[in-house]
Amino acid sequence: MVDYEIYELGDVRLSTGQTLRDAKLAYKTYGTLNEDKSNAIVYPTWYSGQHYDNEWLIGEGMALDPSRYFIIVPNMLGNGLSTSPSNTPPPHQGSRFPKVTFYDNVEQQRRLVANHFGIESLALVTGWSMGAGQTYQWAVSYPDMVQRILPFCGSSKTAEHNIVFLEGVKYAIITDAAWQEGMYDKQPVKGLRAVGRVYAGWGLSQAFYWQQLYKKDPFDFATLEDFLVGFWEGLFLAKDANNLLTMLWTWQNGDIGRTPGFAGDHLRALASIRAKAIVMPAEKDLYFPPEDEEFAVSHMPNAELRVIPGVWGHFAGGGVNPTDTAFIDQALKELLAR
Repeated sequence: MVDYEIYELGDVRLSTGQTLRDAKLAYKTYGTLNEDKSNAIVYPTWYSGQHYDNEWLIGEGMALDPSRYFIIVPNMLGNGLSTSPSNTPPPHQGSRFPKVTFYDNVEQQRRLVANHFGIESLALVTGWSMGAGQTYQWAVSYPDMVQRILPFCGSSKTAEHNIVFLEGVKYAIITDAAWQEGMYDKQPVKGLRAVGRVYAGWGLSQAFYWQQLYKKDPFDFATLEDFLVGFWEGLFLAKDANNLLTMLWTWQNGDIGRTPGFAGDHLRALASIRAKAIVMPAEKDLYFPPEDEEFAVSHMPNAELRVIPGVWGHFAGGGVNPTDTAFIDQALKELLAR
């Protein structure tokens, strides 16, 4: 049963110089757009995530309350629902899929928001991980349109250390003989299992493992090996390898300084952000450490740094720990009240 809608994009010329033919943007909305179209929020998806994976932060009484706001969750290009390697016909299927940037994603999301819904102003853009990267991009690409941003557990420019981590994910897939240069008939299962093992050491902190929190709610695994197989391998076995590699390229090449008009100047792009901002890294995030976001906030004119405390690392922003969810929700409520 399909619970999302499709916005037809047609042929899209990408910033990388390639063309995405007959492109489609999958999206889901929550709530009702008010008469003056002033209650819209954009909440992009993250690496391998789809719209339903964002629903933990949407609900009655929460900041993203559908009774008050019209929340648009656009699926990132490459995630398997929007145009992706797995659903594109020849000749651009599989590993021949064009390279897509955060900028390209936001350009198409803006078409949905402005052309389809007729929305001229966004009350908020927010997102986790790669969703945070798109949040920053929205604020740079459309400073007059975006009133507030709250990127959590993400960055405006992918750090080299983060790129190195992603190289491990990439090579876990492409060194599996079953990958066949991306033209496989069956998923490279060994590679996808290896991706889960690579991610396991990065998505959660050292302290999470010291405390063996994988044995407790919401995971409830008996042993470490049980957790590695049952959660991490299982997570990525459900994904398409070429989709993962497409989104990985987008992530590795994240940089708001590459927005047209900034000539690669990341700091000037940060300084151009007019939106009121709360930037929320997680205390023990190994991908996006707080000091990186502290640096970014120091170059933004209307931004506050608010660190998510605790041991959940990157997954502090993943909706699995109720304490972290409440912390993020409270910050969103405060930001929307400004």
